[in-house]
Amino acid sequence: MTLRDHLASGATTIARAWALKRADGLQLGFTDHDRDLEFDGLLFRASAGLSARALEQVTGLAVDNSEAVGALVDAGLTEADITAGRYDGAELVIWQVNWAAPDQRQVIFRGSLGEITREGGAFRTELRGLSEALNIASGRVYHADCAASLGDAACGFDLDAPGFHATAPLLGAKGATLRLAPLAGLAEGWFAQGTVTVQTGQAAGLAGQVRFDRVEDQARVITLWSQLRAPLAAGDQVILRAGCDKRAETCRLKFNNFLNFRGFPHIPGDDWMTAYPRQGQPNRGGPIRG
Repeated sequence: MTLRDHLASGATTIARAWALKRADGLQLGFTDHDRDLEFDGLLFRASAGLSARALEQVTGLAVDNSEAVGALVDAGLTEADITAGRYDGAELVIWQVNWAAPDQRQVIFRGSLGEITREGGAFRTELRGLSEALNIASGRVYHADCAASLGDAACGFDLDAPGFHATAPLLGAKGATLRLAPLAGLAEGWFAQGTVTVQTGQAAGLAGQVRFDRVEDQARVITLWSQLRAPLAAGDQVILRAGCDKRAETCRLKFNNFLNFRGFPHIPGDDWMTAYPRQGQPNRGGPIRG
């Protein structure tokens, strides 16, 4: 019997099941049934008391949306992890399933988690459909700076190359400022615009963007653009990766990667484009020369 046959029978045993996959690879399953379900090698727990309002799905390019509410009682779904942002953007699949015969099921939603809010011992999250990605601006931008992200496929640079990453223990942390053990042979500012990833402790797996990198009182002081959303403690290991300010000079001299530069360093600026030809000035009405 198929799920369609079961629904047409008039007496149904239907529940919903949610499968979450975080960016770090952890998978969790939940159901609004009063007992646990299991299929596709994943256990769907009933203990979270998860429920969702009716899905709003339409044809065309409109964004599918809904929301889910659950209790923070499942061992794999903790307030600390939500606060740390470990569920931000997590992949989500929702099934309609016959709990008496879980092989009779159908995917009714596929997308990701949006904003998560907490209310006492419960959480509420927005569900975003696959069409959510259509709201993100994309396309090539023509400007002097590089359009690639350091280390991505377009850039092609290996950030694990010697001299472009370093591992060090935390000496202490206050807000968005981290104090690390000295990093011999790596100049001040080398990691500005780069990343720091925590490897051990309560914040393990979280990463932040480096704003400033300086040497101060026999320590390496790293200031992030925003504070990590989990506690840090002395002794936690972090890994730093070099940063790039996307200028052609930096690409050529710091990374020796100018062949992969994805910017247009010789493109005329706004002032040049709006200027009129004048005798004795660079803009004489002739061709642009590199």
